[in-house]
Amino acid sequence: MADGLLDPRRIRELAAELDLRPTKQRGQNFVHDANTVRRIVTAAQLSADDVVLEIGPGLGSLTLGLLDATAWVHAVEIDDRLARRLPVTVAERQPGDENRLTVIEADALRVDRLSGPQPTTVVANLPYNVSVPVLLHVLARFPTIRHGLVMVQAEVADRLVAPPGSKVYGVPSVKLAWYCAARRVGSVSPAVFWPVPNVDSGLVRLERRDPPVPSARPEQVFSLVDAAFAQRRKMLRSALAGVFGSSAAASDALIEAGIDPQARGEVLDVGDFARLAGVRNANVLRIG
Repeated sequence: MADGLLDPRRIRELAAELDLRPTKQRGQNFVHDANTVRRIVTAAQLSADDVVLEIGPGLGSLTLGLLDATAWVHAVEIDDRLARRLPVTVAERQPGDENRLTVIEADALRVDRLSGPQPTTVVANLPYNVSVPVLLHVLARFPTIRHGLVMVQAEVADRLVAPPGSKVYGVPSVKLAWYCAARRVGSVSPAVFWPVPNVDSGLVRLERRDPPVPSARPEQVFSLVDAAFAQRRKMLRSALAGVFGSSAAASDALIEAGIDPQARGEVLDVGDFARLAGVRNANVLRIG
């Protein structure tokens, strides 16, 4: 990998040049350890043909490593100072690589299309406060993404990869499973960031897969997931009564989908919720 990666001294110099004071609101914690960047790029299992979508590149630590390993990087940055400085940093550290970089100054949750080569992978140090919504948005809007690696707060990483029945299994676990198989592939110490966060981070590897029930749309499945976990201590026939019109109607739909009406949402996998959405759709068509 190129030796132009940023170190702690250069990170501080760039921040001072930009008069940058990292904010918790935007989850700004910048990686200043080159070995961590190398580790992330390796764990992402990138190819020279990959086109990367990077969310929140910040001062460019990971961007430099990604450009060295792939064909193109689309970097989405909400901070205008960071967005303007990123191409300059790349040109200074790895001359010529700026020609394979697109910087989009925007909120990642509002990015619905990209010009140029379409992304095949997402690799990002996701801001702690919006990591799950951003990840789900990107996977929904860019079906060309086939795999990825994200660094998120350790607690979030655990939730993303949790299996049904586990204590931390919940809405993020099910919704991500609609798009991808996810597994934890490492942990990252707070010491490699500036400023130092008060939590560990986790690396989550993603592999796109087909929806469990192609006839069901994600929004239909997700509405059931939200309702089931909004009252996760209740049995499903009660938790979903509002969705189906009554506890009895919810119970009938659950039985038709092969699900115990007395079960709780935390034991269902994404396939169960998708089958239930299919039953709901079929019932609506019959009534209509």
